[in-house]
Amino acid sequence: MLLHHRKYSGDGEPLLILHGLFGSQANWGWHARHLAERFAVYGLDLRNHGASPHDDHMSYAAMAADVIEWLDFQGMESCHLLGHSMGGKVAMQLAFAEPERVGKLVVADIAPVDYTVAAVKSRHPALAAMQEVPVQQMHSRAEADEYLRDSIPEKQVRSFLLTNLERLPQGGYRWRLNLAAIEANLASLSSAPEAPEPYPGPALFLFGEKSAYLQFDHQLEIRRLFPAAKIQLLPDAGHWLNVEQPQASLEAIEKFLAKDGQDHDQA
Repeated sequence: MLLHHRKYSGDGEPLLILHGLFGSQANWGWHARHLAERFAVYGLDLRNHGASPHDDHMSYAAMAADVIEWLDFQGMESCHLLGHSMGGKVAMQLAFAEPERVGKLVVADIAPVDYTVAAVKSRHPALAAMQEVPVQQMHSRAEADEYLRDSIPEKQVRSFLLTNLERLPQGGYRWRLNLAAIEANLASLSSAPEAPEPYPGPALFLFGEKSAYLQFDHQLEIRRLFPAAKIQLLPDAGHWLNVEQPQASLEAIEKFLAKDGQDHDQA
């Protein structure tokens, strides 16, 4: 499972960026280009996403092992990690599994908890809508957008999902995502990463102030599993904080990565 990656021109310590569910390394491209001024930045496509291989299994242990395999293949002993949403849980799982390989950890808008929701018991709304689009018959992304409009009224969300459409040489499109595997593993993707013991290294948990992904009890779990963590809220941002507040999120990440020592700030 050798993951696809993009290397952004830059020197310095390696920094890996891991995207969220239904995403790809391109989602954090703007941040990656700016962070490459100080770091050797790599954007990775996680399994069943982007240009990386597909597999039926999607536990966080397996996805963290994919990233470790990629590090080994690249000959990297350690790196900084930045993970958003699902990618944040992969980053946390890697930090728990091999803490010595993680310099600093940045987790964007996700906590180390089980987010079991009704969608897991039935079908994820976005996933269901994407599977119902007859992509092989589509002539344009605009046409696919019309199919999604009723189920997904938010244009920003539709635009994000449509980045996964890939034009076929013979005409029509296909989803680059392994939608069947994602659907089969929704319960696993909602679960918490496995933590045999707390991760002692420096960590930043960056949340959108309007996000539903941070509750009070989630903060307690962050403190328990990441005793050196800093929790920071970004004003006027929700779950997609990298899109809603690009400059503010970049500044928070840069400040944390550049800082020596460990903080114990409260949210």
